[in-house]
Amino acid sequence: MSDDGHEQNGHENVPSRQRRRFPGISSRAYEHPADRSALVALRKLSGFDTVFKALSGLLPERSLRLMFLSDSVRVSDQQFAYLNDMLRDACYILDLEKVPPMYVSQDPKPNAMCIGLDEPIIVVTTGLVDLLDEEEMRAVVGHEVGHALSGHAVYRTILLFLTNLAIRVAWIPLGNLAIMAIVTALREWFRKSELSADRAGLLVGQDLRASMRGLMKLAGGHHLHEMNVDAFLKQAEEYEAGGDLRDSVLKILNILPRTHPFTTIRAAELKKWSESRDFQRIMDGHYPRRSEDKDTSVTDSFRESAASYATNVKGSKDPLMKLVSDIAGGAGDLGGRVRRGFGGFSSSAPRDDEPPRDSDTRQRDED
Repeated sequence: MSDDGHEQNGHENVPSRQRRRFPGISSRAYEHPADRSALVALRKLSGFDTVFKALSGLLPERSLRLMFLSDSVRVSDQQFAYLNDMLRDACYILDLEKVPPMYVSQDPKPNAMCIGLDEPIIVVTTGLVDLLDEEEMRAVVGHEVGHALSGHAVYRTILLFLTNLAIRVAWIPLGNLAIMAIVTALREWFRKSELSADRAGLLVGQDLRASMRGLMKLAGGHHLHEMNVDAFLKQAEEYEAGGDLRDSVLKILNILPRTHPFTTIRAAELKKWSESRDFQRIMDGHYPRRSEDKDTSVTDSFRESAASYATNVKGSKDPLMKLVSDIAGGAGDLGGRVRRGFGGFSSSAPRDDEPPRDSDTRQRDED
């Protein structure tokens, strides 16, 4: 099933090749540690369990399915057949037994999502179908199948519902605050889950260049001949390292309303993972199996997530992350570093190189 090379619907013909399959693979194999830890933090959020249980019973899933059935094109052997082949191929490679229904929805904005409570549904927009070539689209389909295998669809559906609800009850101050607290936590988790799904897309497509091209197109459109992968990745490096502490705060504020990480960051994260020993072990057939999921230690997952965060903070070039790393290592004076980072707002503040003054000296100064 994983051999392809036909030309359909104007999409370019690609060389037929055999892709490696991963029987029984667990989503733990490709899940980003930050995805798991953010989900744990989300579940611990006050009131989330109550909201989750309530919405699980109230969300109109049948209505959702009927909406796509009535107003979108369902992918099949008769409609968007090349996408149907990709979908079955992705499920075969990741060993997802039940192939989720997939729809193409009319929307000029490139997007794809995996939603649903009982069973996942994959939706791609016409804007995305028109934007990507066959191999780039294969990575996207693998990305969405990765969401399905990881069980992300449930939380994505709740996020969509709560986001719409927050808009409707914005006039109720306390009610809106309570909802937005959960929406903010859900968005933080979903951004991390996108990094996991990008990895699943690479496992399905097994073509890093296609994954990079797809992300570049999401950022810059059709003009692939005007873009360069190395320059695009350089942007991510410049974004992470640039500016001072004020820029670090602005980065946090910019990302909060988003459900997806910035495309340059996604590209850099995926390339880094593709060069890791973990990725190579998966490609060699050594990976966690779903049959072992029940024996997985929660403590080990926490430890792995914490270690990943510590490594990312330590290796980050972001000014705020470097400050956090230095403080954790016992280096330097916090006040002096913050003043330097923000450019020093007070000319009367003591410099870091001034010797400390005793209490008598301070008292004389005050007198």
